[in-house]
Amino acid sequence: MIVIDSGPLVAAVNIRDRHHEACARLLRSHPGPLLVPATVVTEVCRLVEKRQGSKAEAAFLRSFGSGLTLVDLTERDLQRMSSLVEAYASLPLGAVDASVLAVAERLGIS
Repeated sequence: MIVIDSGPLVAAVNIRDRHHEACARLLRSHPGPLLVPATVVTEVCRLVEKRQGSKAEAAFLRSFGSGLTLVDLTERDLQRMSSLVEAYASLPLGAVDASVLAVAERLGIS
């Protein structure tokens, strides 16, 4: 079980991405579940639609029926995200990245 960020998902969809093959292979071969926070879905949709159009975005959304699992955020996740964003402001660590960490912590995934 892994919590997945937007980078590998965008790369898996974009055949021109230099990490496409490795990311697509990981997504196909990982036994799962592949957990995707709702914030990551939004970010991936925005990036894929902007770079590749609506058909690619729709294909990404369909992948939730075959391998990807949506994870909703809890209020506790939001509080943890706030703490992480504040603590790592110098990076900066945004809300989407913080959501991946918060969900992984909540589910005990290291």
